[in-house]
This record gives sequence, structure tokens and C-alpha cells, in this order.
Amino acid sequence: MSQSAERLPPLVDEGALKVYLDAHFGSSSELSARRHKAGHSNETFFVRYGDDEFVLRRPPSGAFLPTAHDVSREYRVLHALGTTGVRSPRTVLMCTDETVIGAPFYLMERVHGVVVRSEPPERFDARARARLGEEMIDALAEVHGVDIDASGLGDFGKAQGYLERQLRRWSGQLELTLPMTRPLPDLQTLGEWLGDNRPESPPTTLVHGDYKLDNVMFADDAPTLVTILDWEMSTLGDPLADLGWMASFWLEDGDKDADVLSDLNRVTMLPGFRRRAELVRRYEERTGRDAAALDWYRVLATWKLAILLEGSYARHLAGMTDDPFFARMEGAVPALARRGLTIAAGVTS
Repeated sequence: MSQSAERLPPLVDEGALKVYLDAHFGSSSELSARRHKAGHSNETFFVRYGDDEFVLRRPPSGAFLPTAHDVSREYRVLHALGTTGVRSPRTVLMCTDETVIGAPFYLMERVHGVVVRSEPPERFDARARARLGEEMIDALAEVHGVDIDASGLGDFGKAQGYLERQLRRWSGQLELTLPMTRPLPDLQTLGEWLGDNRPESPPTTLVHGDYKLDNVMFADDAPTLVTILDWEMSTLGDPLADLGWMASFWLEDGDKDADVLSDLNRVTMLPGFRRRAELVRRYEERTGRDAAALDWYRVLATWKLAILLEGSYARHLAGMTDDPFFARMEGAVPALARRGLTIAAGVTS
């Protein structure tokens, strides 16, 4: 850990948070907060306040790409989804007063279950593993089926031009980040390829923006998806971007680029998990959408992920994070760019 990282102030001041919650709830309870170390984007804490259990979400310290860590947008979409059948946590409160813990934050209910990362629980046999992917597709179809206007999300994003905005936004993020890190010509080449080969989007839906296996939770005793987590990237846009993002993390036996980033969900390479093509067909059946251009969206996903991680690498170089994961981005980000070029070559060959 760098000396500057050691001097960072605490991400959650338990005393200040207790004072705020006591005033908000009109009572006084014991409080403790425990940092959740599995994520690498917005900071997550498990908060026990008396008999209640909450999850607190706040931006990371020293975030260079603030639009990628907007907790107020995450709160808004979760609050709106409380009126729908989408599997999402219930919101509790939003605090925009940065003097409380040093950043805006929100609280939501804590949902208990299993997040599948390195390996599924032993009780999930081959049949259950197949069901995990099916549940993910079914839950994603529910997200994309939300009535935007009825849920109050009609102005959550622009109805048209999502892909153009994505290319413009992430190209801009890359331009802001590279002066703080190093040249990455492969990433810039990928951005140009995406612009030259952009498909026509289907009708606009709510999109999650970071939909993948370790951002959903399953029941402890069954392969039933109980909630979708990490909504900070959600907006209105092209639903196939969500499917492409999920597919880019869904590695399968035979993928030549499986070693690009060891923290990708290589668990899906284990026996029993559905193949990507099977999940894509299920999505098409559930939604009636044609996903023939999915590999373009996989390239988009790989490019965005590399840019996002390069921003975190910049924080690492500046000593603004104590997460050792980001030190590894020195080699992982260029490798992700090469992975994207490989997928793109298959699209245009």
C-alpha cells in the first residue's frame, strides 16, 4: 500500500453516520459498518443499526471519472423499481450532504443470498448451474420490459442515440485518463472500429449497464435469482448493450482469451453452465429481439471495461486507492484491448 493511500481518511465515519441516522429515524441505536471488499467500483459497506441491516453505497475516494460513480442515479432507479416486479433491493434513504461521511451516499435493504464468483456452492449441481444462466436471462428480460413512463423513469436518459453517446462518452473518458497513465493505441483503434461498424439499436428500454454474474444474487438454497445489484451505470438505452456486457464476462470452454483478466467470471467455464449461444437464444425468445449483432456489443463491452479500469489504474498511480486489484491493470488493460481487437476481427472477417 502506498504512503498516500495509508493517509486516506476513513470512507465511513461511524460516529458521524450514527448521528445522522439517529436524527433521520428519530431514535438512537448502536451502529457498526463493515467494508465489502469484493467490488472495485462504488464502495459498499454492510451497516448494522440496532436490529436493522443496511447496505451503504458511496463513491470511491479520489474518483477520476465521477460520472461512473453517481450514487444518486443508482438510488433513483432502485427507488423507481420498487414499484415494478424487477428483482432489486428496497431503498431506505439518500444523503446528498457530503459533510456527513465525506461523500454522498445512500442506504438500501440488505438482501441475503449467494453471489457466484470463483466457484458455485457445492449444492449447485450441473442442473442448478444451467439454471443460473437462465435465471439471469429471465431477470434481464424483466428489466428490459419495465414500463419506463409508468415507473417514473421517462426522463432517466435520452430516448434515442444511446450507442452514439456511449462511444462519445467513453472516448472522452479515455482522453481524460491517458495523460495520467500511458498511451494505449489499441483502445483508440477499438473506439474507431466501433464507430465505423455501429449497428442500429432496437427500441429504447431501461438498461442496467453492468449486468454480469457477480452483480446478481441467488437464493442460498436454490438457483433462483433474488436480486440485481450495482445499478450505478443504469440509464435508458439499447438493451443489447446489457446482453453484450453479460456475454463478454460469460467465458466458456474453448475461449482463447480466458486468461486476459483472471477476475472475469471464469466460473462459467465449469461443467453445467449454459453456453453463450444458448443464453442469447433464450433472451431472443423472452424478448422477441434479434441479437444477431451481439459480437459488436461484446467489443463495446470490452472497450468500456478497459477504459473504466484504466481510470482506476490512474487512481492507483496517484496513490488514491488501497485496492491491490488496480495495480494489476498495468498489464490487464492492454490485454483487454487486444481481446477486443480479436473479437472485432471475427465480426469483420
